[in-house]
Amino acid sequence: MEPRIDYMKVSPDSFQAVWGLEQFVSQKAGIEPRLLHLVKIRASQINGCAFCIDMHVKEARRDGMGDQWISLIPAWKESPVYNEKERAVLAWTESLTNVAQTGAPDGDFSALEAHFSEEEITKLTVAIGTINIWNRMALGFRSQHEVDPTN
Repeated sequence: MEPRIDYMKVSPDSFQAVWGLEQFVSQKAGIEPRLLHLVKIRASQINGCAFCIDMHVKEARRDGMGDQWISLIPAWKESPVYNEKERAVLAWTESLTNVAQTGAPDGDFSALEAHFSEEEITKLTVAIGTINIWNRMALGFRSQHEVDPTN
C-alpha cells in the first residue's frame, strides 16, 4: 500500500484542528491514561487501522500497561483482566465507533453513569470521536507504520 496524501503537508490547518482535539484529550481532559489507552487501541482495532494500533500499543507499553492487558482488548468481554470501569469505557468505545450499527444503546450509556460524571462522559466521548478521526485519516490516506527491526 502506498500513502495517498501527506495530509500534514497539504493541509496543515486540517492537521492542526485535529491535533488540537488530540492535545485536549491527552493533556487537558483529565482522562486516566489507562482508559485513554483502551479508547485509542479498541477504536483503532475496530477500524482496522494498523498505523494507530501500532502507535497506541507501543504507547500503552511505554506507560506500563502489561502485555496481557493489551493483548486481550479485542476479547475484553470474555476476560477478567478488565474492571467494571474499563468495561464501561470499552463498551462505549465500541458503541460509538460502530454507531451506525449500534445506535449508542442506553445500556452502554448507563454503564458509564455508574463510574463517571456527565462531564467525564462528555470528555470520553470526545476522546472516542478524536481517535475515530485519526483512524479515518490514517486509513483514508494510507498512512504506514514503520516495521520494527525485529520483524
